[in-house]
Amino acid sequence: QVQLVESGGGLVQAGDSLRLSCAASGRTFNQRGTGWFRQAPGKEREFVAAIDWSGPNTYYADSVKGRFTISRDNAQNRAYLQMNNLKPEDTAVYYCAAAPRYSFGNYYSTSNYEVWGQGTQVTVSS
Repeated sequence: QVQLVESGGGLVQAGDSLRLSCAASGRTFNQRGTGWFRQAPGKEREFVAAIDWSGPNTYYADSVKGRFTISRDNAQNRAYLQMNNLKPEDTAVYYCAAAPRYSFGNYYSTSNYEVWGQGTQVTVSS
């Protein structure tokens, strides 16, 4: 089984950048699609970005397209979310998630993922 730990969150100003990291344990991380989701207070968890297990295919929510970049380093068992030009509406707890092995159909749905990290807080002030 895989375990995930996010890091890199913090308090920043609008227009700043942050890089979130998702560290995975276990031997099957390179066989699993990975997604980033976020949840703001009082709102449902929403899709942010996803990357398939080998890395060439990436997907983004419209709200972050052009500002966020998802990547992965399977040799290091890590995934990343580079966030540029942050906005106050990006404020949320950000979660990393791993899909079942070699199964990555509905990458935008929380139900597609079987392993979740504990989350890292991102706060963007105006």
